[in-house]
Amino acid sequence: MSRSIQALAYARPSALTTEGGAGLLGLETSGGLTPVGHEAHPQFFAGFLSSPQAAARGLLAVADVAAARYYQRTLRASLDPVVTAGGDRLRFESFSGCCGVYARLDVLPEGLDGADTGHGTTNVDVNNPLREALSRLSGDEPLHLRVGPDELAVTTLDGPVVEKKVPLPDRWLRGFAESQVITAAFDLRAELSAAEAVRFLRSLPRTTGTAAGSGGSAGRAPLWVVPAGRTLRPTTRPVPGAVCLPGPERLTALQRVLRHATALRVYGPAAPDGAATAAAWEVAMPGMRLTLTLSPEPSRGFSGEGAVLEALAGDEAAADADLVSVLLSWEPRIDIADLAAQSGLTPQRVRAALTRLGTAGRVGYDAADASYFHRELPYDAHRAEARNPRLTAARTLLADGAVHLHTPAATAGSGTATVRSGERHYQVREAAGGVLSCTCQWWADYRGRRGPCKHALAVRMARRDLTTTAPSHTTAPSHTATAADSTTAAAGDTR
Repeated sequence: MSRSIQALAYARPSALTTEGGAGLLGLETSGGLTPVGHEAHPQFFAGFLSSPQAAARGLLAVADVAAARYYQRTLRASLDPVVTAGGDRLRFESFSGCCGVYARLDVLPEGLDGADTGHGTTNVDVNNPLREALSRLSGDEPLHLRVGPDELAVTTLDGPVVEKKVPLPDRWLRGFAESQVITAAFDLRAELSAAEAVRFLRSLPRTTGTAAGSGGSAGRAPLWVVPAGRTLRPTTRPVPGAVCLPGPERLTALQRVLRHATALRVYGPAAPDGAATAAAWEVAMPGMRLTLTLSPEPSRGFSGEGAVLEALAGDEAAADADLVSVLLSWEPRIDIADLAAQSGLTPQRVRAALTRLGTAGRVGYDAADASYFHRELPYDAHRAEARNPRLTAARTLLADGAVHLHTPAATAGSGTATVRSGERHYQVREAAGGVLSCTCQWWADYRGRRGPCKHALAVRMARRDLTTTAPSHTTAPSHTATAADSTTAAAGDTR
């Protein structure tokens, strides 16, 4: 796994203190982006929390996920959460070290009181002493929240006095991109009352019963749940209306906030073929909501799902993304129709552009609002695209002239193609809905559920290039696959 080191510099440690008999939760910020550019220690909020205990436990849950690995648990993981100020709300986000769980705490306008909320994105320091203090917080006395340094700190501190150096895996960066693309296809599947939510979540197993460090529930059939009256009923089969719950122990962080729950909402995609899918589990609380999004399997991080590959493959989406990006202004809810009117693009092209921007960490998706939101992750997210193995391999195939289209230029969006990869040749065909199937082992294993293989992705790029150049004559393919070629997919060339 490729890893880099990211230095997070804070003016001082975050802390929960008491001043004049009132609590003060000071969350220190590291370098981040704001409407005026990069700031070393941006300030996003200074006011009161309407539900202090719920907010404290929600923040702890996000920190729990950032410090956890739900697969291969013997390895350590720790990264400070990301906070985005959207003008009327605060969003705290984190990813588990194994890339299989995405957590987000949304503190909504009704959860904040007494001050305007700024705009921008940065990391926030959540250290062990702060976690212990938040865990001890009791009662609902007023709690002042400060996200970023106060004015005195800005004028008196010459530089950071606290610095953390954390490993930042490339697949963790890709996980942010993949998760927002996947959740954009989610719909609300079930909603439980507070009492039923507590009963259901507390009935879930907290461990898988496997040996420590063995990878959790890898290899087990996924659990499914289906709405049954006022609750959810577990089932081993993906019956109509069921939602996948692979690795239910990965919802443990929700236990932090159950005493404050007002409802439980479950979001997921349609699953016509019965394969395991991702799903989002949201606990609603007064003025805020905590959401955990689980990957389809505990052993599968979001980084390998391949949902962003189509968006990364085309030049049109890249150009559209450049145009749309200048129109974003830290909106907590992005209006696609408004962006289409401002940019002159169709809503479909705006959605494709937002998907592209999501791969760079510049937008996220909120299933509860059914809309994208603007944020700028405080790291070099372009590495996630540059080091995506399937995308890199597809571009190499294209550059090496390994793609041969068996299609006249006038119908460049259909037909078959042959891709030479090593000593093998693979047949790529267009299936229903424009999905490209392949004779390689990757397609045989996943049938497109984890995005296109490198051969199909290379063909998609070649067709777009052909459409762009629009030659006036038809060229004969330089290679035509034989029947033997189409059956020689080897396990050693799977993507």
